[in-house]
Amino acid sequence: MTSPSLPAQIPSRLPSLSVIGAERAPAASGESLDNLDPGTGRMLNTLPAGSTADIDRAVAAARARFEGGQWRDMKPAQRKKTMLALADALESAAEEFAVLETLDTGKPISDTRGVDVPLALDTLRFYAESIDKIYGEVGPSGPDKLSYAVHDPLGVIGAIVPWNFPLLMAMWKIAPAIAMGNSMVVKPSELSSLTALRLGELALEAGLPEGVLNVVTGTGPDAGAALALHQDVDMIAFTGSGPVGRQLMHYAADSNLKRVSLELGGKSPHIVFADYPDLDRAAQAVAWGIFYNQGQVCTAGSRLLVERSIHGEFVEKVLAVARTIVPGDPLDPATKLGAVISEKQLDGVLVKIARAQQEGAALRLGGSRARVESGGFFLDPTVFDAVDNRASLAREEVFGPVLAVIPFDTPQEALALANDTDYGLASGLWTGSIDVAQAFARRLRAGMVWVNGWDACDITMPFGGFRQSGFGRDRSLHALYKYADMKSVTISTTGIFPA
Repeated sequence: MTSPSLPAQIPSRLPSLSVIGAERAPAASGESLDNLDPGTGRMLNTLPAGSTADIDRAVAAARARFEGGQWRDMKPAQRKKTMLALADALESAAEEFAVLETLDTGKPISDTRGVDVPLALDTLRFYAESIDKIYGEVGPSGPDKLSYAVHDPLGVIGAIVPWNFPLLMAMWKIAPAIAMGNSMVVKPSELSSLTALRLGELALEAGLPEGVLNVVTGTGPDAGAALALHQDVDMIAFTGSGPVGRQLMHYAADSNLKRVSLELGGKSPHIVFADYPDLDRAAQAVAWGIFYNQGQVCTAGSRLLVERSIHGEFVEKVLAVARTIVPGDPLDPATKLGAVISEKQLDGVLVKIARAQQEGAALRLGGSRARVESGGFFLDPTVFDAVDNRASLAREEVFGPVLAVIPFDTPQEALALANDTDYGLASGLWTGSIDVAQAFARRLRAGMVWVNGWDACDITMPFGGFRQSGFGRDRSLHALYKYADMKSVTISTTGIFPA
């Protein structure tokens, strides 16, 4: 990997064709989509505007490879070796992937170099190493039977990937699905397709059999809907918005009753108690818990619940950290805060900021577009105080660098506020009391609870939520098994010994 302090070099070639089987293919219609750089607002390149015909070809390639058995029936040790070869190739191309991700998303290059690409590598290697450690079960049958259960790959997996962490979210789905022997069709967001396309190319170069990993670009209503409605796709794995997740469930019902795994975001509470001994540390975590990746994180700690006795002091500490997080050129290694993904997303965040002011929240910092002269889509870190938990800012996922501060008086009130949400993805708390930590960990309605640290889990722990944050889990060994069916086998014998 290139040194974190070195300037980024733009690749001479940007991926611009879908990967279907062994081919790099334009859209069957000949139509294309403009791909913009969020940091400048200028066009990077064009991408295929894939639709039903392109999805049909990709699904056919994936199905042929699955049924042919070249990947599904490969010995586990060899499948592991192939996936590790892909990981080695990705590591060798790490700087290229980091720059592509920054160009495509507006993330700071320091983040794509230090977080996105390394975590994608960790994910790929974790699941590669898990392949020859997947065991079935032997049933306690009588002496006249041998009963056992095995994990059978589902077949063709469709993955629809979001724009906020395009490479990492793709890998969270690709690595466990292909580790289990499935074939895949990946539909990246049309706003951030470059790393998925390059990964599809790299997989072929590293020796993954053609058709195991297909990548088709296009919009959600065209390519995404075609994938979700396809009669020969066995599962859709999706990360994105609630409305799209609901539509995918309809598509599954309207087609072949394919399985659906949904991760749909959250409105995560970040709870700070007065007894935590290091409020400066907590303030750093609170600020980065909402401003990291420009607030475009499904687990963003967008609601700060702070005990009233330290409310004023703690908010000032958070504001002091926030003032050091200044939007800058995403390709500059010194930049901490990059661009919002698109002008449409930026405008939507600004609308929610204006509504919060109309509803009476106190704007303490930011709230305005930044670096307008760059042509990019930048927003200053924004903090609202005295937010009512019933207000839109506390109820709706903003998906931008906007923090809502809500004071509380008692632990009981903090728990009620934290759980008073339609979502349930993540929760965090800072306390010096093991009793408070344990009690809240049991009672918070969220798929992930972090105590005295935010976003503290890793690839070994499952990722997913409760309620309208969706269902199914990414990461950990649990993710492997959602891409497989349990098959029970019973062999009856007459025996050679008398009863």
